[in-house]
Amino acid sequence: MREDQCSLGKLQVSLRDAEDNYPGNPFDLFVVGVRMPSTGLGCKIFINRTGTFSHSLLLTRNYTSLKKMADGVFQGAIGIDLGTTYSCVATYDSAVEIIANEQGNRVTPSFVAFTPEERLIGDAAKNQAALNPKNTVFDAKRLIGRAFDDENVQKDIKAWPFKVIESNGNPLVEVEYLGETKTFSPQEISSMVLTKMKEIAEAKIGKKVEKAVVTVPAYFNDAQRQATKDAGAIAGLNVLRIINEPTAAAIAYGLGAGKSDKERHVLIFDLGGGTFDVSLLNITGGVFTVKSTAGDTHLGGQDFDTNLLDFFKADFKKKTGHDISGDSRALRRLRTACERAKRTLSSVTSTTVEVDSLFEGEDFSAPLSRARFEDINAALFKSTLEPVEQVLKDAKLSKTAVDEIVLVGGSTRIPKIQKLLSDFFDGKSLEKSINPDEAVAYGAAVQGAILTGQSTSDDTKDLLLLDVIPLSLGVAMQGNVFAPVVPRNSTVPTIKRRTFTTVADHQTTVQFPVYQGERVNCSENTLLGEFDLKNIPPMPAGEPVLEAIFEVDANGILKVTAVEKSTGRSANITISNSIGRLSTEEIEKMINDAEKFKNADDAFAKRHEQKQKLEAYVASVESTVTDPVLSAKMKKSAKDKIEAALSDAMQTLEIEESSGEDFRKAELALKRAVTKGMATR
Repeated sequence: MREDQCSLGKLQVSLRDAEDNYPGNPFDLFVVGVRMPSTGLGCKIFINRTGTFSHSLLLTRNYTSLKKMADGVFQGAIGIDLGTTYSCVATYDSAVEIIANEQGNRVTPSFVAFTPEERLIGDAAKNQAALNPKNTVFDAKRLIGRAFDDENVQKDIKAWPFKVIESNGNPLVEVEYLGETKTFSPQEISSMVLTKMKEIAEAKIGKKVEKAVVTVPAYFNDAQRQATKDAGAIAGLNVLRIINEPTAAAIAYGLGAGKSDKERHVLIFDLGGGTFDVSLLNITGGVFTVKSTAGDTHLGGQDFDTNLLDFFKADFKKKTGHDISGDSRALRRLRTACERAKRTLSSVTSTTVEVDSLFEGEDFSAPLSRARFEDINAALFKSTLEPVEQVLKDAKLSKTAVDEIVLVGGSTRIPKIQKLLSDFFDGKSLEKSINPDEAVAYGAAVQGAILTGQSTSDDTKDLLLLDVIPLSLGVAMQGNVFAPVVPRNSTVPTIKRRTFTTVADHQTTVQFPVYQGERVNCSENTLLGEFDLKNIPPMPAGEPVLEAIFEVDANGILKVTAVEKSTGRSANITISNSIGRLSTEEIEKMINDAEKFKNADDAFAKRHEQKQKLEAYVASVESTVTDPVLSAKMKKSAKDKIEAALSDAMQTLEIEESSGEDFRKAELALKRAVTKGMATR
């Protein structure tokens, strides 16, 4: 075999003489294999001996490479920003690297699509959303850790094209997949996105990834945090730490453009696709102390898109008389156009929202100025200042005490958002030195390196992160009154205690309902779980001393213990298997299901690869047998056999049920016919 290799930038190119692969090969083809080093991605380009292009074959996945990858395990932990609309992954190896996906994009859509043949995740899923709206799932972050009857969930269900059903008080997504109706929990959908990010990292690193640091909005409650950790487990990841997105961004800023030894107060303004956080930190050298945090887990760019969608939906109805509210495909196409216009208006003052044949052959085109966009979203834009005021109040700081204001999240590119924030701080300039889409994953990767002992620089080795809980934790007292035990903005990890007693004579059991929130009435807070302390010695009301101990770990996840002091009897609950949570058995089942779906994906990809190879070979043979010069050199009997084998191969390609093995056998049979035919010419 002849093989010449050369280097083209970061690409490795190999040139092989195809005649060595197929004896008697009449096609005079060279195969140029182009691949990225240490990845399983690339393509084969078939070139004639004259140097002209013949055809190409895309290799979406190199299974041998991926198999070798499993032999080695990455010792560090990747950092994953699991976003509402887009996700990002980074790794640390003496420096942080944001990893691009197979399309070359450094952020990946948090979309999962289901079809009769396969499951798609990321760009491929989003790209076909308009054609398959009912089975393309997004916004899982707006479902995770929430109850079905949650006010925001009910509002979103009305706008989503995919179906959400109720099961034991929890939301499940219902789709058609592989010819069957299937349901998935928000944790499972999120796990599919996490798996995609894991695979993107593995393709770059060349080793199996088992550990990760995953970020969540600072204002996520305990239920949402635990559900996110469950999603990581389903994806086959050991989630070492759940950290808050603005805190991760602060690490990126503090180690990068904002690096300084002096003490300063830094405000992180994090407005993404679906969530909004504001955190105020004190940064002194390598010590990052969160002083306060506030936000809205249901505010972001998606909501600005929805307002535009509603505006232009009404405009289309006014112009044409058509109401597209019930047409999920038309709504998806119009939403995509609105999102595109929103992005455009960050750099120009006017644009056009256009969709060809939006509904019943009617085209839609309408101008949109930046001023009109700002007017449509004025109330939402203004509402972003409320959490800013809240964090200053909680930290007991004035506006003038804030040294730096850092923008994070794609929605902070909106000029009006920037102006409102700058005006609030009396014209103070805003820090735009970090990439708003990548900063969170960057900080998570740094934290992952520290937790796994892979940190090599002095900056990261000495870094200390002191985060806080976003909402108060406590129990319900008589009259359903909330009794906080751990106040909001308490530094984690932490242990807090509070003493309670009985309300009735000879009471032997006390129930401890555990809530999270800031309202006096428990019904307006989030119930995390409940447990009973039993066998309390009978005593008059008010005499027993019952101590509630709240332990919050570094992930912000809670364990509550109640102790009767005279006997030492205790009961406890780790808020992990209670309201809206997955049990250990459910998680294990979902892990097994995820493996089955991955196997199905791999089988489909293998089939696709074999089909592409057969199609390419069929095209080459067709060009040969129809070539007058080459055809004249063949005996009629040999040519007939080649054409018969060619016909069989083409028939195999047309049969929908053909497997990857069928395509492989058809290609082999055709090659044999060609080899024999050429030998007798």
